[in-house]
Amino acid sequence: MGYYVKVAPEVNIYVEDVNRKSSKTILFVHGWPANHKLFEYQFNVLPAMGYRCIGIDLRGFGKSDKPWEGYSYNRLADDIRQIVKALRLQSFTLAGHSVGGAIVIRYMERHNGFGVSKLALFGAAAPSFIKRPGFPFGLEAKDVNLLLGQIYNDRPKMLSDFTNMFFHQALTKPFSDWFFQLGLEAAGHSTAGLLNSLRDETLFTDIKRIQVPTLILHGQHDQICLPPLASILHQGIINSKLIWFEHSGHGLFWEEQKKFTQELANFIG
Repeated sequence: MGYYVKVAPEVNIYVEDVNRKSSKTILFVHGWPANHKLFEYQFNVLPAMGYRCIGIDLRGFGKSDKPWEGYSYNRLADDIRQIVKALRLQSFTLAGHSVGGAIVIRYMERHNGFGVSKLALFGAAAPSFIKRPGFPFGLEAKDVNLLLGQIYNDRPKMLSDFTNMFFHQALTKPFSDWFFQLGLEAAGHSTAGLLNSLRDETLFTDIKRIQVPTLILHGQHDQICLPPLASILHQGIINSKLIWFEHSGHGLFWEEQKKFTQELANFIG
């Protein structure tokens, strides 16, 4: 079932809500530059296992409204808070992939983890997406700036190249085309705006505030959110569990579908 939630004046967020009668709820927050469809396999399988799966399209992406502004981690975390309020969610699992992982971490800090009983991070872009003084991990800022330039000059080419980086395993042409189209559903200015936040924002203090049980899933061949980030998150988050995906890149929920879904289900219980 799909519907919209108003999170701010003139900003409506698209919500895909499957198996609403279940009390075991997972709220999924997608990564850049896709939308809730990224979790299609999980939405096919987890409801049959008794879970309610809620996917949102972040503002600027998928079917959601695409305002010119509002792509900071704070604003996006506030959007999630409005959705949690509108849906009256309680004791749910909050799950985020890539920049979605960064945003849900900010939600935990900014909104004191309101309503969240467990947290799940998949290839999370945290605590910093890029290398910084004293933090020799992540991508180079110059490489992110190159992506930004490509967004403004040839976004389809950027998305095609990014698709090839996203996965470790070989893709079929139809799947690659489908994934490419997810990125095209976003606005160009939204794609750039969120990438700016990825480059500029950090979560070093945020991760220290997380108190709920946390599952960290990460592909060993991830070329986007590099594997050392997962180890740092595991060290920094109390009561966290890290599981590596030996045959995956950044798209571990597709590349090792059954393992991913089972690990998430085992964690939630």
